[in-house]
Amino acid sequence: MDMYYVSTRGGEEKKSAAEAIKQGIAENGGLFMPSSLPRITQEDLEKLAQMTYPQRAAHILSLFLTDYQYDELLADCEKAYAEDKFPGGPAPITDYSDKIKMLELWHGPTCAFKDMALQIMPRMLARALEKTNEKRTALILVATSGDTGKAALEGYKDVPGVQIQVFYPVDGVSNMQKRQMAVQEGENVCVCAIKGNFDDAQNGVKKIFGDTAFNQQLEQNGYFLSSANSINWGRLCPQIVYYVSAYCDMVARGDLAMGEKLDVCVPTGNFGNIFAAFIAKQMGLPIGKLICASNRNNILTDFLRTGVYDKNRPFYATMSPSMDILISSNLERLLYFLCGAEETAVYMKSLAENGKYEISKEIMAALSSHFIGAFCSEEETAATIKTAFEHGYLCDTHTAVALKCALAYEKESTDKTAGKLLVVSTASPYKFAPSVLKALDQSIPENEFDSIDALIGATGTKAPKPLLCLKDKKIRFDQTIEADAMKNAVLSFTQSN
Repeated sequence: MDMYYVSTRGGEEKKSAAEAIKQGIAENGGLFMPSSLPRITQEDLEKLAQMTYPQRAAHILSLFLTDYQYDELLADCEKAYAEDKFPGGPAPITDYSDKIKMLELWHGPTCAFKDMALQIMPRMLARALEKTNEKRTALILVATSGDTGKAALEGYKDVPGVQIQVFYPVDGVSNMQKRQMAVQEGENVCVCAIKGNFDDAQNGVKKIFGDTAFNQQLEQNGYFLSSANSINWGRLCPQIVYYVSAYCDMVARGDLAMGEKLDVCVPTGNFGNIFAAFIAKQMGLPIGKLICASNRNNILTDFLRTGVYDKNRPFYATMSPSMDILISSNLERLLYFLCGAEETAVYMKSLAENGKYEISKEIMAALSSHFIGAFCSEEETAATIKTAFEHGYLCDTHTAVALKCALAYEKESTDKTAGKLLVVSTASPYKFAPSVLKALDQSIPENEFDSIDALIGATGTKAPKPLLCLKDKKIRFDQTIEADAMKNAVLSFTQSN
């Protein structure tokens, strides 16, 4: 059966998978969602358990991208998840304890979980351009809190028919994340820092997408806009794969019996990563509770506990910057799933006009049946890094947020049937070496690369090669602009190419 895509805010617009991936966001500002969800049976899981990761990915993607050929997807997945991209294989599972397992999603070329989607997504977009007979150049605009930007730049560099421009908050990413973007190679890439936070960058990108006159101007110049953020279904869909794959691996490892439920804890900012787990659950993957772990910017925790989403609150710059977000875009997809397009559109209108909305008691009850909101303070994040290392596991600041929340859930859970718990590890600890060193009571060198060396010495662990090689690369991008100058920056980039 052919799958088509509709807007979370309603309307008559229906798109094929290729059209939805190419367009990125619906014309009415909503996000694309599949018209239905495919099912995964226990028999399917048993077959998937015998496959490689690229084979699993091709199978899951083929259920959603019905206008793509399976052989096309398999060829692209085998290239995206090849050994040279993910040494030792993507998405390995590591033991933390008998009950808690770590799903490490940061073994790709930029050492963050975004690689899992952004190594395959550019290939999917390239095919989408062919399938829709697109002659214009795709201009990918990205707002990033650190990891998405570098992963998107790396994935899309020198892809034919595509140019990519990334905006990030100048003081809202780690020095290592900033360095990764500043030295990015590729003839079709551009990076700009903005004065503001991630929400300012994200809102700026959304305004550009919604500016009809500006889009017409770009079209006259041979461009159309698309996105690599998780607002694009082509970015979110590959994230479903690693939850299915992790379950299969845990069964193969003897951690789970086939059909046994698995709780999942995800460090969460923009809600896409945990929403992918929710989709996997709705497809039939035996997932129990989804623990949404936030840092000091705990807007999602408050929402999941009260039903009120209110972004009118202080914004904090934390040691886990990729989660420093007050507008979680993918929450819109969850609302659509739970209450439909009409009610979702009302909530989104209220968020845009008042900065807040409150869901009904019925929707709150449905939400609570799947999700648990939890958060971790800065002090608790640092303490968890230290405790985890003493336990034998070195983690980054974002993973520490999830691990702390998982350990608290394990301790406090009244569910006697609760089983194994999967904690999603989203970045290499070496991406945030100064914060990790500080948590381990080590002195912090002034130079970022000296911090990497210091962390190697303090822990006896190995730093990823993609980070070690940054030291000798030339800085290409060092521009900082006002947030309201983003549109001019886009024009300048397109006119220079």
